[in-house]
Amino acid sequence: MTKPVHPILVGVIGAAQGLRGEVRVKPFTGDPLALADYGALYASDGRRFEVLDHRFAKTVVIIRFRGINDRTAAEALKGLELYIDRSSLPDEELEEDEYFHADLEGLEAWDAEGRCWGRVTGVLDFGGGDLLELREEGGKPVVIPFTRAAVPSVDLAAGRILVDPLAAGLIDGEDDDGGEAEEGDPAR
Repeated sequence: MTKPVHPILVGVIGAAQGLRGEVRVKPFTGDPLALADYGALYASDGRRFEVLDHRFAKTVVIIRFRGINDRTAAEALKGLELYIDRSSLPDEELEEDEYFHADLEGLEAWDAEGRCWGRVTGVLDFGGGDLLELREEGGKPVVIPFTRAAVPSVDLAAGRILVDPLAAGLIDGEDDDGGEAEEGDPAR
């Protein structure tokens, strides 16, 4: 394979480590050492990197690639993003209602009334739980929580998610009188 068909970003190369061509890689995997388990890693331009040796060091993985034999060659890789193909990820290890971010991106977001809220254009995590970025064609992105209340179901085969617009914060709630909540009302 010259370039992944469905690329998944798994790490980015930082500084060179030592004189023998090793590089420091910031991993984006649950298990940092799994970078070597996926087989070859690819750059966005199609370059292929075979991991010869790796070890964990604090927050990075020190990797030695085949053909990168000195510090100069290692320094030339700084900032390079490393990818694997989606097919390299083991689906059987996922628990029920657990998804790879790459599988969610591109899904259409529909509500129970048949309104499309856009497409999932990104999955974000700032420490408080996953968020889905939705974007309607030509529109600005909106961010919703990826919780069971906001996204009751995910149908990968159909290419869509079901969203509850109220729980997702896409629409304002109504007050006890059945009318819309006023600005500054605690119901907002």
